[in-house]
Amino acid sequence: MLNRMLTIEIARVTEAAAVSAARLRGRGDEKAADQAAVDAMRSALNSIADMDGLVVIGEGERDEAPMLYIGEKVGSQGGTQRIDIALDPLEGTTLCAKDMPNSIACIAMADHGSLLHAPDTYMDKIAIGGGYPDGTVDLDWSPEKNILSLAKAKGVPVNEITACVLDRPRHEELIAAIRATGAAIRLITDGDVAGVIHTATPEETGIDIYMGVGGAPEGVLAAAALRCIGGQMQGRLITKSDDQKARAAKMGIVDFNKKFTMHEMASGDVMFSATGVTDGSMLRGVRFEGGYVTTETVVMRSATGTVRWIKNRQKLPD
Repeated sequence: MLNRMLTIEIARVTEAAAVSAARLRGRGDEKAADQAAVDAMRSALNSIADMDGLVVIGEGERDEAPMLYIGEKVGSQGGTQRIDIALDPLEGTTLCAKDMPNSIACIAMADHGSLLHAPDTYMDKIAIGGGYPDGTVDLDWSPEKNILSLAKAKGVPVNEITACVLDRPRHEELIAAIRATGAAIRLITDGDVAGVIHTATPEETGIDIYMGVGGAPEGVLAAAALRCIGGQMQGRLITKSDDQKARAAKMGIVDFNKKFTMHEMASGDVMFSATGVTDGSMLRGVRFEGGYVTTETVVMRSATGTVRWIKNRQKLPD
């Protein structure tokens, strides 16, 4: 069981990354914004006492000094808490560089051995919010069957269902199939962690289901968030090349066609935190006003089902 004080520490981590990235909002430099978020997140993580943290989902699979790489140890390393960490210091780097909505800094923490070690490859995903019967959707079903099943479970006509899909050429057939049912589509340019989370509150976001191929690391982060707030999610790694298969095998993946459930991607006691970098439908972005910086953060925990919204205002250093 995670120490409950981590709910404060984890918020501080994403706040630090978001503030650093926000200073480069709209400047058109994705790498600089990402690096600023990485540096701030690493510093905040290493300031947490009594934590033996291991990055299992990070910015790269090899020891690259500027990044928070997979296998990097963070925290005091002298404590009793062994914690697996999945992170994306700047989810939606392009969104931040162009000052577009829904760029966030996010991180998940869980008991050691609780998070899927996913390589930096693609993952086919499907996700819905809570309150539906188990098996309402399935990754192996056609888009049409999933949309129809969800509409039936929600008790609405199909034309009241909205799917969130990454706007990519690879999704042309998926988009056509969804639209053929009469359902609507919300296309997003980046930020599929936020896209999955949005399914949990369709009354606020207007998104009922997330479908399509995105990053595998982002899939684990999204699964961690849904574990906390409730929902259903499945994911399957896409490992087409020998190199991708070798990297997956190195992380303990033995069945390359396995359909992972949400609980297989994020089990045990899980905490998730996200801080808005730019304004979005879930979180307001960082504000610099009158010598103060204001952030908005959501912190969730699976063990208690708690969701905390934190608005933090602090004085900027002189």
